[in-house]
Amino acid sequence: MRLSSFIDENIEPILQSWEDFARTIITPGKPLDSEALRDHAAHMLRAVVNDLRTTQTEQQQLDKSQGHGPSSVSQTAAETHAVTRLMAGFTLDQMVSEYRALRTSVLSLWMGEIKSGTDFEIEDMTRFNEAIDQALAESIASYSRAVEASRNIFLGILGHDLRNPLGAIMLGADALLRTQNLAERPVRISGQIYASAKRANQIVGDLLDFTRSQLGPSLPVRIGDVDLAGVCCRIVDETRAVHPDASIVYEAAQFTSGRFDEARMEQVFSNLISNAIHHGDASLPVTVNLYFRTTEVVFSVHNWGEPIAEDVLPFIFNPLGRFSQHALSNMGPTAGMGLGLYIASQIVIAHGGTIEVTSAEEHGTVFAVRIPTPSAVLQQLN
Repeated sequence: MRLSSFIDENIEPILQSWEDFARTIITPGKPLDSEALRDHAAHMLRAVVNDLRTTQTEQQQLDKSQGHGPSSVSQTAAETHAVTRLMAGFTLDQMVSEYRALRTSVLSLWMGEIKSGTDFEIEDMTRFNEAIDQALAESIASYSRAVEASRNIFLGILGHDLRNPLGAIMLGADALLRTQNLAERPVRISGQIYASAKRANQIVGDLLDFTRSQLGPSLPVRIGDVDLAGVCCRIVDETRAVHPDASIVYEAAQFTSGRFDEARMEQVFSNLISNAIHHGDASLPVTVNLYFRTTEVVFSVHNWGEPIAEDVLPFIFNPLGRFSQHALSNMGPTAGMGLGLYIASQIVIAHGGTIEVTSAEEHGTVFAVRIPTPSAVLQQLN
């Protein structure tokens, strides 16, 4: 008996075996009923049967074995199954184990028929495993997409809800700082509260920007006429006030105007300069340059100190890829997840520019931003 016909004729005991196994999986919430436990298993088995009955060339089989099987425009039963299992509280491992149990159940029942003397085609077993692997791959991909989407929505809600209490803390601390005849200690504590709340607010802003970049094609920018040199100078002065012990050497064209998103470019300048101060040698200066060429505006930040590890360097602008044990052990808690650098890179890309980094012990570390003048409409004013 061909495996496709065997599955057709024995679909109920196969589904019962699937249900029995799914019932053993412990998940939060109330237990699922029979219909929920079976979920889309019948549709997936029908898809397997259709696949087994479809003629397949050697090239098509090779493509499927390499993960290049035919794609479906509509959502498959395996993809829908993954989302419903996620909503029911199944972990990824638990969902994968269902496919392992399904594979074992079908092949065990079929082997029982073969041992009783039924004729069979060995190719059916290969085709069946390919079909199960395809369904499993679709489920894993769908599960991962759903987890990522829910995570981004959660981060967006969290960041949005934190804005109001942080704003209230900053307003309260600012009011205390403006109070006359306040003793030295309350003034110092109020300043610390304000600085910490401002830093937390910046982190929340980076978190929201990260979420926006994950949910959309790029960060939104609002382009307007901006004196970029004036913006950079202001950020340098603010950074000097926050880090009075740091030495920042600033060199820039006197006036550099063009069309940029002023608030976003402030983020680029602030993130890169602060990053250089945090990770550079505190005894040596951080050099900030802003100048223009005929075809582009160039902003760079240079610092001395321990170079960025080679395994981190290729992923420095990826908030997850740059996370490594080397970063943890050598940079300590300030290593973080790199949201600041990621946000800076996304802002530069949204302006049509590029951002690069070079790092070596003998030359120091340099972050260089280049934004082409056709999109910035850059000009120098005398």
